[in-house]
Amino acid sequence: MGEGQVCHDIFFMAKGCARLYYLKDGVEITGFFFTEGMFLNAFQSFLTRSPSRQIIETLEPCELLCLSYERLEELYRELPVTHVLMRKMLEERFISAQSLVSSFIMDSPEERYLKMLHAHPEILRRIPQHMLATFLGITPVSLSRIRKRILKK
Repeated sequence: MGEGQVCHDIFFMAKGCARLYYLKDGVEITGFFFTEGMFLNAFQSFLTRSPSRQIIETLEPCELLCLSYERLEELYRELPVTHVLMRKMLEERFISAQSLVSSFIMDSPEERYLKMLHAHPEILRRIPQHMLATFLGITPVSLSRIRKRILKK
């Protein structure tokens, strides 16, 4: 999905890895990574039916289950429990977003890297280092220094 497009679908990642990023002055800034078992889309665009500032790209071959906005609305009418499932999924995304914001306020880049290393070590092997650096809010050179310091400990 590209910047300026309306997100019409929600996806469940059965296999693969993707990222959500922004373009700022021609520079890509990673906002989130998605792996197996996660729902992905540009939720603000999906829910408000407005153009997105977010871009989603796959980083490796993916198997995705797709649910359109229209079909989701039908499911809400046909199976009211769908509301509960969607709310739970959105709660998880909200908690992830709040944790990320808190980490940028409270933690150093090295602490953010260590948290990711402990919580999601598999992601670090699957994503390019320059994308990880933008996710952590640092340059690739700074990330390299952090990784070297950690290896020395």
